[in-house]
Amino acid sequence: MVVDTIQQGGGEREGHRRIAAGLLLAYGVIWVWLAINPVNRHDWFLENLLAVGLVAALVLTYRRYSFSLTSYSLITAFMVLHAIGAHYTYAEVPFGFWLKEMGGLSRNPFDRIVHFAYGLLLVYPLRELLVRLAGLQGAWSYVMPVSSILAQSAFFEVIEAIVAMVVSPELGSMYLGTQGDEWDAQKDMAAAFGGAILTMLMAAGIFARHHSQKSQSSPRSAPSVLH
Repeated sequence: MVVDTIQQGGGEREGHRRIAAGLLLAYGVIWVWLAINPVNRHDWFLENLLAVGLVAALVLTYRRYSFSLTSYSLITAFMVLHAIGAHYTYAEVPFGFWLKEMGGLSRNPFDRIVHFAYGLLLVYPLRELLVRLAGLQGAWSYVMPVSSILAQSAFFEVIEAIVAMVVSPELGSMYLGTQGDEWDAQKDMAAAFGGAILTMLMAAGIFARHHSQKSQSSPRSAPSVLH
């Protein structure tokens, strides 16, 4: 999970652009396919409001700020999961029903999985953004992304509730995917928080190991050439 360096040289920059475009194309194909005959068109529309906005923002800001290919891959993975949830509605995803039956669960857990994936997959791009633009270093470069994911999760829960009330109140419970759980929002935030912590712990371990190996590979002291 080491950050890919994006060189300004023509060859590497062009390679980065092509792979990023390929990820966008792959997501676009999947999104169009899942946009055909969703379980509930109104719910699908609500679910995709923020998703389309995020993709548009990434495309429009690519020339000014480009994420690493690692980050773009993680973002694409999350967006595909979200597209699946939007197609079926989160409470009706077949894979979730399979997990519910296999695990003896009381509800379809797919929405909780996606909230966990939100933290797991998007905290790394967020860290990259904060490191490169805000100059975070050391422990703060791991703590702040996790805190930001938790704050974003709370913010989106509020926004989703407002959108549901304003745009389509009758679809509120379906859109929010509460499945009768009054603590659903808090559990969703906890899932995202846990996913973010897991990724940052792994990233910290990998970066520390990489730094250690790099230090060991460099000569401890340069031989003197002065007489």
